Amino acid sequence: MALGGQRIHTATSGTGLCRLTKLAGQQLRRTEVEIKVTDTSHVGKGAAPPPAPRATDSCNIATRLLRMAAALPDHPAVITTRSRDKTGRAVYASITFAELEAASNRYANGLASAGFARGMRTLVMVRPGLEFLALMFALFKLGAVPVLIDPGMGVRRLLECIRSTAPQGFVGLPLAHVMRIASRRLQPGRRRRPFDSIECVVTVGRRWLWGGSTLEQLAARSSTEFTPAQTSPDETAAILFTSGSTGLAKGVVYEHAMLDAQVRAIQSHYGIEPGEVDLPAFAPFALFDALMGMTSVIPDMDPTRPARVDPEKIVEAIRDHKVTNTFGSPAVWKRVAAYCIDRGIILPTLRRVLIAGAPVSWRLLDRMRRVLGPEADVHTPYGATESLPVASISGGEVLDGCSDKARTGRGTCVGKPLPGVDMRVIRITDEPIAEWSDDLLVSVGEVGEIVVAGPMVTKEYYGLPAATRLAKISEGDRIWHRIGDLGYRDDAGRVWFCGRKAHRVVTEAGTMFSVQCEAIYNEHRGVFRSALVGVGQPGRQTPVIVIEPEPGSFPAGKGRAGFSEQLMEMGRASALTRSIEHVLFHRSFPVDVRHNIKIDREKLAAWAAGRLR
Repeated sequence: MALGGQRIHTATSGTGLCRLTKLAGQQLRRTEVEIKVTDTSHVGKGAAPPPAPRATDSCNIATRLLRMAAALPDHPAVITTRSRDKTGRAVYASITFAELEAASNRYANGLASAGFARGMRTLVMVRPGLEFLALMFALFKLGAVPVLIDPGMGVRRLLECIRSTAPQGFVGLPLAHVMRIASRRLQPGRRRRPFDSIECVVTVGRRWLWGGSTLEQLAARSSTEFTPAQTSPDETAAILFTSGSTGLAKGVVYEHAMLDAQVRAIQSHYGIEPGEVDLPAFAPFALFDALMGMTSVIPDMDPTRPARVDPEKIVEAIRDHKVTNTFGSPAVWKRVAAYCIDRGIILPTLRRVLIAGAPVSWRLLDRMRRVLGPEADVHTPYGATESLPVASISGGEVLDGCSDKARTGRGTCVGKPLPGVDMRVIRITDEPIAEWSDDLLVSVGEVGEIVVAGPMVTKEYYGLPAATRLAKISEGDRIWHRIGDLGYRDDAGRVWFCGRKAHRVVTEAGTMFSVQCEAIYNEHRGVFRSALVGVGQPGRQTPVIVIEPEPGSFPAGKGRAGFSEQLMEMGRASALTRSIEHVLFHRSFPVDVRHNIKIDREKLAAWAAGRLR
């Protein structure tokens, strides 16, 4: 496939639905000619960010790419690992911002000729890389609505998400089309099957017997000129699914102005300049890179398995391209930090490391800071798929006082709200709240539910009115999002995270919060991580602490009894955990598919209930 003047080949081998999950995380396959690594050390400031859109302006998020292409035409936009030489060193392929802009225009023209149009919900099942980025910007330019679903959630849940959004367009790898065809045969009696709504199909790679065109065919006969649709700020730009780590995966409706606000907040708060180089260990962040004028170095990893990342390959990419910024899950940076510390490696080009997806321990922040240069820091942006970022805190601030409080069960400090974001804490309830009232607020220091409002806060879930009512509170034209997290505000205006609302344990004696209680047990040297779960009905739950020991040190016999007693003593020493009378050991916690770090406490609770019978 012609992309930015290069010839791109995509993988089409293999059969079966289960392979889709694996292939979705692989990198784009190889180009025909070797492209030298671009030296980015000389790059300075580029174009300034565009002004914020007004309510009456057109606000197509793809116009940011056009501006970056005009300001940095010959600067590399995307770099991928093409192959490895005989010594194992990476050989890279890249395209510039001007080439990415031209490729997205060809795709936009080609998709339009195939029937894709403004407002069309389009399911995208393409692995991260050059084609994915060009395709996403092409859809934005058309005014179509890309639908992104995490393939790691499993085929059954994936199909349910597809059914809920009823996409009209489909652009996918060959195996994604195999799944589309197979689902019709596997569910012949259903009134509405997942792909019944599809009107237009395009294959990325080799097309077999399912009709439609290939992206290569469409691009080959298309112009490199395209005028983006004049979308309004409140027009739907994309539907991005949550991971479903605490319940049903839901399609979050993003408007063009919301995406613009996200880019603006990230760039402003962290001081990101056009011309920087990013390594997005969380694949969707590559979209933001192009919009901010950053080179995106796609890491050589399976993005559906961040906990299994090869740290040597991450370090190699950072060094080869003088990476200045990186974003990823704690699961990634635990492995990278350990690798670097064991080998005495310092990564001096990094200016900032952003870690998100789950609470970040003070230990990880400390370890990451040890492998950075003196002027760099680690940051933990806070938010959710429905509202990100809404707060942030640096590793330096956490280690300078906040970590001592976290270790004694005060919670995890996520920092102060970003400019333009209003973050408050309200009383805890599982019921919908239709209208805002100041009577909902709790006092400073009291644990409640965290709610946020701001320009990057989304308004609804697609096709799920009941879920929208549970998560949103109206205040005139403003929408408050209930993040689903519990926490409190301190006297300095900082927010402290105490655990997910769904993970609180409600006993006859009161309510216990997961992050606060787990911090007590995590201080034991033999504990890799812990999880508070409740057995029984809320209001009469029995609190249980489940321990995952450090790798290779699972206790047995007398050792288990001694380990358990040590943990019980630690629990009895804190008022937060004094009522916990059951300690269980689990070899490996179930975790979420997106970041491989969020503990599936629902599964653990069911497991614990079986052990206590």
